[in-house]
Order: sequence, then C-alpha cells, then structure tokens
Amino acid sequence: MRKAVLKRIKITKTGKLLYRKSGQNHFNAKASRRVQLRKKTMTRVGGRGERKLKVYMNQL
Repeated sequence: MRKAVLKRIKITKTGKLLYRKSGQNHFNAKASRRVQLRKKTMTRVGGRGERKLKVYMNQL
C-alpha cells in the first residue's frame, strides 16, 4: 500500500504534500474552460492528515 500512497502524493521542495482531487476527469463537456483547468490543479494536504502522511512515508 505504501507505493500506492506515494504514487498519489507529490512532495514539494519545501515539504508540502500535494494531491489531485478524485473524480474530476469525468463530465467535463458542459463545464467552462476555467472550471476544467481548476479541476486539474493539485490541492495541498493540510492539518493532521499532512502530519500523519509524513510519519507514514518516513517509515519506508
């Protein structure tokens, strides 16, 4: 499972964790271009989840 988690999370140079929101690749025909581009952006993992993931990834 660790490899699966690591494939879905990007670690930035400053140590932030980024991920893509799920379910954003479908039903984009009616969405405006602005909305389509916003769906492709990465979102930051925050709070307790970020700390838990960092601990989890350091156990490799």
